[in-house]
Amino acid sequence: MIDPHVLRDDPDRLRDSARRRGEDESIVDTLIDLDVAKRTAQQAYDEIRARQKALSKKIGPLQGQARKDPDNLDTQRELAELMSAAGAMSDEVKAADARAAGLSAELNQAWLSVSNVVDPRSPVGGEDDFVVVSTHGQPRDFNAEGFIAKDHLELGQLLGAIDVERAAKVSGSRFYFLTGVGALLELALLNLAIAQATKHGFIPVVPPVIVNPQAMEGTGFLGQAADNVYQISEEDSYLVGTAEVPLAAMHSQEIIDAGHLPLRYVGWSTCFRREAGSHGKDTRGIIRVHQFDKVEMFVFTTLEQADAEHQRLLAWEQEFMDTLEIPYRVIDVATGDLGASAARKFDIEAWIPTQETYREVTSTSNTTQFQARRLGIRTKIDGATTPVATLNGTLCAMPRMIVALLENHQQPDGSVEVPKALRPYLGLDLLPVRP
Repeated sequence: MIDPHVLRDDPDRLRDSARRRGEDESIVDTLIDLDVAKRTAQQAYDEIRARQKALSKKIGPLQGQARKDPDNLDTQRELAELMSAAGAMSDEVKAADARAAGLSAELNQAWLSVSNVVDPRSPVGGEDDFVVVSTHGQPRDFNAEGFIAKDHLELGQLLGAIDVERAAKVSGSRFYFLTGVGALLELALLNLAIAQATKHGFIPVVPPVIVNPQAMEGTGFLGQAADNVYQISEEDSYLVGTAEVPLAAMHSQEIIDAGHLPLRYVGWSTCFRREAGSHGKDTRGIIRVHQFDKVEMFVFTTLEQADAEHQRLLAWEQEFMDTLEIPYRVIDVATGDLGASAARKFDIEAWIPTQETYREVTSTSNTTQFQARRLGIRTKIDGATTPVATLNGTLCAMPRMIVALLENHQQPDGSVEVPKALRPYLGLDLLPVRP
């Protein structure tokens, strides 16, 4: 949710943000009308409630007088008139309260359809309008090395590491088994990622992956992303698509001590995504799947420090990519491709040799105070209570990182050289072809 003062003091800022995202800016006018109606209704309720309280103050003493002097007709008459007025006013108060509450709920519901205000530095446009920030590493020339690169699925089969055929038999398309060195490779990546994060002061967390609607709504995943969410309808709960959700909601309705900021968590979880709208895309292998494991960084900080923290998260993601010796580039994601809660987002895209292109493997988003306002997460600064800022960053999405690692480090016979940083966690220098 966005600070309501922005709507009242600078609605054009919201309109401009909606235009940059390619969203309907008419929602701003709807919000303005609802906000005015809600405040008017609240004022009407407050006024009639004040009159009701004033009337109650008169009735109390008169009731005492009437009990002491039951024969005083003037007192009895005045009390009867006041009681009648109070009864009528009670109905008015209830009606005014219901109207104010109804408009407040309608306004809150309308706010849920409004995305975060985009950072003016984010490039404007759709998915292909990103800006390349930097490029790192040199893709290998497999032709110069004398062999044709195999894709990750062929390599996975040669290594006995990936099995999508049996997964399809068990669960359907877009699922996979990691077996043998494939399973060991994921665990090694997990341990490397957690070791790096804890080195930088992150608190490791294994969060629940089933959450309530408040957690999903509060983090912005029941808006434009709702089609990709798995819902457990019998329990009115959801399977998370990222550990961002439970990590963000972990401190909902709390005031975090300012001395503890920035508060950094690194969560490991299984993630579930329906991949709605991706029919026919990346059907081969494990690039786009319904279930995968991921290591996610999440930070609570102040709004003033959020931008600097965003750069730190990006730097830590780059550090992880560098240790895996995978060529990659950093892009500044365009406004039309941002999630609803993100004000600005950087993606790291790894070079995938057999596709001869870069593909997203990690991302980091600055969501400013958007999620914190929805979840009621605050801190106290100079005696004033204010929403915190939240940021998230994927350190390692396992299947895509495995794809990039296998393809970039493959050898002519199909074996895969293990990056030096990963060897202590895997216990192997080379992933051998299965006999």
